[in-house]
Amino acid sequence: MTKRNFLLGKGERLVEDVAGVRGGGPKSHPYTFREARERIAPMLARVVRGIDQLPDAACPNDRAVATITLNPEYIAKSYFPEKLFESVGLEPVGSRPRRITPEKRSKGREPEETITTELFVMGPRSAFRAWRSSLPNLREDTAAASDLPTIEEVAAPTARDKIKGRLPKKGNVVLEAVLHSDGGSGANSVVTQFKHYLGEIGIDQPLDRRFAAGGLCFVELEAPVELADRIATFTPVRALRQMPTLRILRPSFRSSRVPMEAIQLPDTGPIDPKIRVAIFDGGFPKGHPISKWVRAIEPPGIGSPLDDFQKHGVGVSSAFLFGHIDPTKPLQRPYASADHYRVLDRAALGQNPHELYEVLGRIDQVLVEKDYQFVNLSIGPLLPVEDDDVHAWTAVIDDRLSRGTTLATIAVGNGGDGSAKDGLNRIQVPADCVNALAVGACDSHETPWQRCTYSSVGPGRSPGVVKPDFVEFGGCLQRPFIVLNEGKAFGLEATEGTSFSAPSVLRLGAGLRAHFGDTLSILAIRSLLIHTTEASAFPCEEIGRGRVARSVQDIVLCDDDTVRVVYQGTIAPTRYIRAPIPIPSGTIPGKVTITATLCYPTGVDPHHPGNYTRAGLEPTFRPHDQKRKDPKQVHADSKSFFGKTQSGLMEDELRRDAWKWENCLHTRVSFLGKTLRNPVLDIHYNARQDGRNFAPKEELPYALVISVHAKHLGDLYDKVVRKYARQLEALRPVVEIPIDV
Repeated sequence: MTKRNFLLGKGERLVEDVAGVRGGGPKSHPYTFREARERIAPMLARVVRGIDQLPDAACPNDRAVATITLNPEYIAKSYFPEKLFESVGLEPVGSRPRRITPEKRSKGREPEETITTELFVMGPRSAFRAWRSSLPNLREDTAAASDLPTIEEVAAPTARDKIKGRLPKKGNVVLEAVLHSDGGSGANSVVTQFKHYLGEIGIDQPLDRRFAAGGLCFVELEAPVELADRIATFTPVRALRQMPTLRILRPSFRSSRVPMEAIQLPDTGPIDPKIRVAIFDGGFPKGHPISKWVRAIEPPGIGSPLDDFQKHGVGVSSAFLFGHIDPTKPLQRPYASADHYRVLDRAALGQNPHELYEVLGRIDQVLVEKDYQFVNLSIGPLLPVEDDDVHAWTAVIDDRLSRGTTLATIAVGNGGDGSAKDGLNRIQVPADCVNALAVGACDSHETPWQRCTYSSVGPGRSPGVVKPDFVEFGGCLQRPFIVLNEGKAFGLEATEGTSFSAPSVLRLGAGLRAHFGDTLSILAIRSLLIHTTEASAFPCEEIGRGRVARSVQDIVLCDDDTVRVVYQGTIAPTRYIRAPIPIPSGTIPGKVTITATLCYPTGVDPHHPGNYTRAGLEPTFRPHDQKRKDPKQVHADSKSFFGKTQSGLMEDELRRDAWKWENCLHTRVSFLGKTLRNPVLDIHYNARQDGRNFAPKEELPYALVISVHAKHLGDLYDKVVRKYARQLEALRPVVEIPIDV
């Protein structure tokens, strides 16, 4: 029998608690207290003049919103100016990243353009007036005074600041208003107050299509475009845009039938009928052969189906069941069956402006009421991501996925050949979800390969900057993606698009689950998919981590000179844990390559795009347990591992350590074997909420995958297995893996 080196599990048995070390000297400030007070006084006076000119109806309960931009040296959560806000009676209700050149930097350094945080604060207009009046007499020894130097700018947003994109010149339009929600209810809720304000300016709208996520409320309304400025004058309005449309689901070239040879559908059910999968798409015709493995579900109240959408739905379902079909080879038995929710109806044909929220509502209801392990979305708004805003689709879906018990694949969209200057080629909502896998398309399932020109590109927002997560074969004109066609008789169709690369990846994830059962958590499956990507020299913005593995075998089997270990566990807030990296005893000859992937779910704050993720795991790599620069050190020296080696991050993100809040870290670093002795990763759990310090009660689940490769040590795998025989276990499949999957 051929020897097989299966990946090793139970890495968490090696993990232990460790005492953390925090250091750092006193903070140097760009501004003295007196300088800060003198700078802010005229800004605050302008803010008061601006909000005093607002109509009373635009300020519910006489409350107004202003923006406070932090000096870039104070964007860490520990510098949040909470005491200042408490003392002046203002409540922070959101934030967004902003690029500025500060007036000064600390230690006499030359100011330079960089990213900082702009906070939205809400409070009674009287509180702003009182702050202006009391500022000249503020003493340096008060609790709030220490926060004053953190502020770079105070301003009041105008209506034009809030309007996103271009609006039509005239006529009625369907708009999306994003409101700061202050937690009120009934007559005091922001939606009720907004409805009252709209009535004051002559707009009668029910406002019953809306979604709440984090501190935001996304509201649909129809109004004359000429009143857009007056709508945006309502102070809790954070953003106003024309309602985006749904993506057109047709392929970018005319799909064609594929000649059939001796190919048949499998005559058996799925490998694991217990796996729960949901596909949200255009449905498929009754009596279609795919219904043997896919159950059609019609949400209540949905309109009649459309042939083109059903064709897309068949293709997406086919890609999940069989991947790209090679007409010269027998079809493999599907790993799992699926529930296909038809969320698109004939109303979407004319790009009904109300359809976007209706479709999201159908998806959200399923995610809330059902418990699926795998989900695919190949649909969404025709809207590239924005750095300073989170869309309702992203906010709602990210929140539903924040437990980490569902693996969702989301197509990044087919706008990659759009204008880069205008950002129209960037990944499309909701592919910016941090709790999901964003999948792009490459032009071949063999070698060589490259990104398909239509596949939308990154970066995503920060956090979540590495998007797409990776690419998978999605078809192109020269090498189309082959799926089942929509006819009731079995046939094949040639097509292309990220719509098909995304469910093809979900198939691979379901394959891991089918073969290993619940030995691998959903979070571990996500980590393995990212960990085993095929790296490339193409820019991270185009392909993310690379091309996803070709088969289940490529993920779970190791060569003799490689070992791959899975750690699955939880970590408490503020806790430090130490995860040893398994290597053989003695010195390893030549170079050693260590690949590590760390994934964890996170709650999200959509009203704080720059501080979007609530959880952050910060790993510190210590390569040699006897190397210490100072003999008095408790812990061995650390060496760069994640962070600067974290591909895809811009210099700004690296400088402000934004990578520490990315909930998926992946890197590959080489070392000389002689520099490694009992290497470890120390992992610290940071938590924040609304950009501030936060201490959740719940432990955070994580999955860590580490591979060690030493080409000059041909029995590395066996040596590690022997050394850790009582701790690590080879993960053997509950179902035998075919020779070629």
